[in-house]
Amino acid sequence: MVSQYGFKFAIHLITNHFGKIVAKVCETLFRKGPLSLGEIIRSTELTPEQVKNSLLVLVQHNCVQAYVPADQFRGEDGSMATVEYLALFDNIIHRLRFPKFLEIAKHQLDDECEKVLDGLLRDENPGAIEAVVRESFHKLLKAHYIERCPAPEPVVSTLIKAESAPRKRGSKMAKKFEAPETIEQRVLEAAVPGEAIRFAVTAYTLGNADREAKSDDSSMVNDGDNSAPLSLDSIFTEVTKTEHGRTMTIDRVRASLVQLGCPQRNFDDSYSIDLKSIVEMARNEEVESIVLKRFGSDAYRIFRLLSKSNCFLETDKIAESALVDKKETPRLLYKLWKDNYLYMEKLVVTAAKQSRFMLWKVNKPLLWEYVLDEMYHAALNLSLRLAFEQEKDEDLLHVPADKLVPADKSSEANALQKRYRRLRDVLFLMGSSLMKLDDALMLFHDF
Repeated sequence: MVSQYGFKFAIHLITNHFGKIVAKVCETLFRKGPLSLGEIIRSTELTPEQVKNSLLVLVQHNCVQAYVPADQFRGEDGSMATVEYLALFDNIIHRLRFPKFLEIAKHQLDDECEKVLDGLLRDENPGAIEAVVRESFHKLLKAHYIERCPAPEPVVSTLIKAESAPRKRGSKMAKKFEAPETIEQRVLEAAVPGEAIRFAVTAYTLGNADREAKSDDSSMVNDGDNSAPLSLDSIFTEVTKTEHGRTMTIDRVRASLVQLGCPQRNFDDSYSIDLKSIVEMARNEEVESIVLKRFGSDAYRIFRLLSKSNCFLETDKIAESALVDKKETPRLLYKLWKDNYLYMEKLVVTAAKQSRFMLWKVNKPLLWEYVLDEMYHAALNLSLRLAFEQEKDEDLLHVPADKLVPADKSSEANALQKRYRRLRDVLFLMGSSLMKLDDALMLFHDF
């Protein structure tokens, strides 16, 4: 479930890239969910032409996916099925990361591939790009940086699957709880081209890149939580090939794996990377740094204690374990709770004398959602301020370079140069801050 400020930030990105009319259509889809063309026209009060053009832009840039609900599909008798449109939040947020994508393509491939990818991201004619730089196009395809376009209007079932009969408690065959699949996930899954053509140049040819990538992916990843296991001998062999690992012994490699928290399989001497634990550790560190900056060192120790204990603790126990003054502890706990960083429960014990205890805990799933929403809010504010600074000194962006470094030392020339330097520094600082904030967004949303 996307948070309130997540939607606002996505709409802000669409407004910046495509204008207010397109953003209004996108906002309507976010607010009301999948809609047909007629429903969008009635909801936005725009003209049919404006809505159609907006949808064309959004679909062309992969920000909206059209699909046909299975219950409204009328078969192949020539009758028109109802097409609905769904806004793709993740794809819209990815537009913020275009500079990162281009930098990675330039670093791992070459400058020509970066130009081709930039053209595709800006939605230039893919056919023209392929004709001009076919070799770079194939490199991007082989690296799986690009793929074939999704199906235009896939037929998708919008009905929720009926749950099977519950199994006996404690049964080995009991299934793990899984979050219900969203309509967006179903639509995206139905729209993705088959593996035989997804990374192929033509619809009828399976490229070598597809086969190579499949073998690479299967060897690197085992499931969503752990990497594929490798034997200690294999790990040691690869480590000794590196500059810093030449002098490492096998015992030191084993100790390093233990420090990294890599689980060892019982039936053989192999290790795998616990990806889930690494992500959780990174999230904990990110939130702990926020608590430290916002609430101070005492609150940081309290929060860290509760985060690591992962259970309810009583106020006096927290004060004793975190080495915080007993009079100060309730105030800090209440402040953290008020700002949604802690979960609190009141426990009343009735005995000879009735006693009431306050129990505190870090509810990580709820906290992650709250922190993510705060990050979207911060990204929105930062992006708005960046746009304001650009608009305020827009005239400086069009000043010729020779005037920014004038030969004379007049006061007017110095003032212009000073304004330009300030704008340059502000744009660089805010732009880099937004990119760093986006790293945190990916940590809490994409992993």
